[in-house]
Amino acid sequence: MHDKILQLSEDRLLTRRQFLGLSVTVSAAGLLQICGCATDPVTGQRQLMMMSKNQEIAVDRQQAPFQFSSDYGIIQDQALNRYINQVGQDLVSHVHRPAMPYNFQCVNATYINAYAFPGGSIAVTRGILLRLDNEAELAALLGHELGHVNARHTAEQMSKSQLSSLVVGGLSVLMDSQAKGLGNLTQQLGALGQGLYLAKYSRDNEREADFLGHEYMVKSGYNSKGFVGLMEMLNTLNKQKPSSAQMLFSTHPMSDERLAAAVQRDQGPYSQTRNASLLKERYMDRIAGLRQKKAAVLSMQEGEKYLGREKYDKARTAFASALGQAKDDYTAHVLMAKCLLIQKKPAEAASYAGAAIDLYPAEYQGHYVAGLAHVKTKQFSRAYENFVKGDQLLPGNPQLIFYKGYAQENLGRQQAAAADYTAYLKMINYTSNQYSRYAYQRLKEWGYVQ
Repeated sequence: MHDKILQLSEDRLLTRRQFLGLSVTVSAAGLLQICGCATDPVTGQRQLMMMSKNQEIAVDRQQAPFQFSSDYGIIQDQALNRYINQVGQDLVSHVHRPAMPYNFQCVNATYINAYAFPGGSIAVTRGILLRLDNEAELAALLGHELGHVNARHTAEQMSKSQLSSLVVGGLSVLMDSQAKGLGNLTQQLGALGQGLYLAKYSRDNEREADFLGHEYMVKSGYNSKGFVGLMEMLNTLNKQKPSSAQMLFSTHPMSDERLAAAVQRDQGPYSQTRNASLLKERYMDRIAGLRQKKAAVLSMQEGEKYLGREKYDKARTAFASALGQAKDDYTAHVLMAKCLLIQKKPAEAASYAGAAIDLYPAEYQGHYVAGLAHVKTKQFSRAYENFVKGDQLLPGNPQLIFYKGYAQENLGRQQAAAADYTAYLKMINYTSNQYSRYAYQRLKEWGYVQ
């Protein structure tokens, strides 16, 4: 490449791809010198650990914001979010790694899931909160996710090179999602995909996280039955296999054995907790606002199921039903906008995306979808404004950087477009796909590449 193309983005910070590559592929000798073997914080035994605590936190801070935005952002019900965080923080004094920077969030996604990043960022979706019956079950759920962080399951997987879906796999999916062509809106809208940045745990990981989570919630004063109730709910869902729980069980494999083990612990060492309240009334009071939206959440789950099956008319009907039940719901507006874009109705999509921005201006997806809609209607100035705002809110999405350059090009700003295309190519490491070929060809035509 000519020096000119390299100089265009020399002052940019390390890209997500470059950072994550360093997290995983630094030379073995260097990693061994930095980390090598470590003491398992749970068992006290020596373990092969190629990631330091600081690296775990760094990966968390890089990736958690993207997953939260993939799940339509942190819920705007601040009282509910404070409640969830407080339940989580009350568990922290009993964990094996209490010094980690834990935070607990509810995200707007309607699918059924909870997840943790290695530095202590933990989230639950609206979908799973509506499945819980009491605060003890919530504590059990958060305790389980704390178990993954404290047992260092993600770091252990990466150190053994057995699984790196959080990093390498996730980025591969992201790159693959861009390889289908400039006109494939389904792929463009999947640039922030459900579960893209989540680690996938083994059955052994799940058993250990169950054991730890059960211990943490009991030590915090909760009735052990809360953990049994959580396992009963998950086991029932696993047998029913609803599409809304598909991601949950792809990352957290469920089994009858997990339920049986929870019952055994409850009837054995934790039987003395049975006099403690499950705190059902308090939980129901705290999620009262969410419960008012339950019908809308179920409609969105139905719509997303139809989107996955490419039944777009049915998906649109389901999203319209959700909006009829919760006209102020940000997620419902973004989902409708996505569906309309796929159906090649960009003007209508722009209207719903604009409404989403008004409802939640600090969340990324509304701006990104609005930008795509304006590209399709050739309103490139408005599209560029959306992409700039999106990049300010969530820096580092290669797909957005490409479209920012595309908008600049169509506004006649060749030098600015060249800078964005160069940044895009650096972020994806010159992976060959329709977008990279387009960007490279433009740079070549404009004299930035020899």
